[in-house]
Amino acid sequence: MRLSEIVPLIELEPLVVIDEPNFQVETVCGCDLMSDVLAFSQEKTMLLTGLTNPHVVRTCEMTDIKFIIFVRGKRPPQDTLDLARERGINLYLSPLSMFECCGRLYQAGLGSETMRRID
Repeated sequence: MRLSEIVPLIELEPLVVIDEPNFQVETVCGCDLMSDVLAFSQEKTMLLTGLTNPHVVRTCEMTDIKFIIFVRGKRPPQDTLDLARERGINLYLSPLSMFECCGRLYQAGLGSETMRRID
């Protein structure tokens, strides 16, 4: 699904835009535990989270996630915005809950990340 289709679907407000609106997103990860996000390393994934600290950007950089959506209207601090710009990671904000965002994206055809077992 193209980013340009996702923006109106979950009512996104752009905060840091690096990639073009035709960027193809293939899977979604809804998570607030960054240790769980590290279990996902697929390209073309979008992260939905309620966490707004710079650690989220660093985690996404390590896993090649290029899109972070902050849910529930939570605005990140300036250091998170600055780090995302520096690292080439797109940031958007949705006023919707994580549950609502995930539901709308799933209904529109986006799948979830494939879980890898971590022992």
